[in-house]
Amino acid sequence: MQRPLLNGNEILALAIALCTGLGVVTMQREKLQAQAANQPQTQQFYRREERQIKTSVTLLKNLPSLGYDNLVANWAFLNFIQYFGDDSARAVTGYPVSPDFFEVVVERDPLFLNMYPYLSSSVTLFAGNPTKTIDLLSQGIEAMPPALQAEAYFLWQSKATDELLFLGDPQAARQSYLNAAQWASQSEDPEYQAIAARSRATAEFLATNPDSRNARVAAWFNILAGAIDDKTRAIAVQQIQDLGGKIIQHNGQFRITFPES
Repeated sequence: MQRPLLNGNEILALAIALCTGLGVVTMQREKLQAQAANQPQTQQFYRREERQIKTSVTLLKNLPSLGYDNLVANWAFLNFIQYFGDDSARAVTGYPVSPDFFEVVVERDPLFLNMYPYLSSSVTLFAGNPTKTIDLLSQGIEAMPPALQAEAYFLWQSKATDELLFLGDPQAARQSYLNAAQWASQSEDPEYQAIAARSRATAEFLATNPDSRNARVAAWFNILAGAIDDKTRAIAVQQIQDLGGKIIQHNGQFRITFPES
């Protein structure tokens, strides 16, 4: 079937998005040239770059999909990775565009499971917006078909973690952990069964003691286990240690001992 012709608004949106993208590329070239000349960038440059990125991502939200939602999601995610990894720029501007990247990717491709650990931790821990994270995780959960639920159990775990640690809602967190257990238990894989058991155990912690340090340690351990960058790992490790937990690493795997009651 022939794809319908673009209307005027769609053509305008595409043209603006392309021009904005070219602007970002131009700034990247300026940055590379400065690095080659061993010249540090100014704060003004980073703030101008931040505004350019914000404009680009905002336009993506309104860009017609035209059947290419997956490509738009991939483009947004790859640009987020570059954005998140630019430590020099983030030290100046922070992470205010992270929620916008997350929103674009979830809207365009909520079944893109690999993106959730990156974007959820960035929005909660670095942009400081756990409520937005929970909203977008909920959107992804609602879109998840039964065939993917076992693999996507961690969406419920991430939601529970934010509800417990950042919103102070242990009852909502308990229900999310139970839902994580229910999804993970749909798989017969022993690893998934173990995940389901741990999620149920955390829910039990919350049922008997909503303020349990063990439950909070377990929540931070979920963040540590799912972390994909050193910045997030460092935050999780520090929080576990501050709560009295101990971390043991063996053969690349993490284990924790809970604080003495």
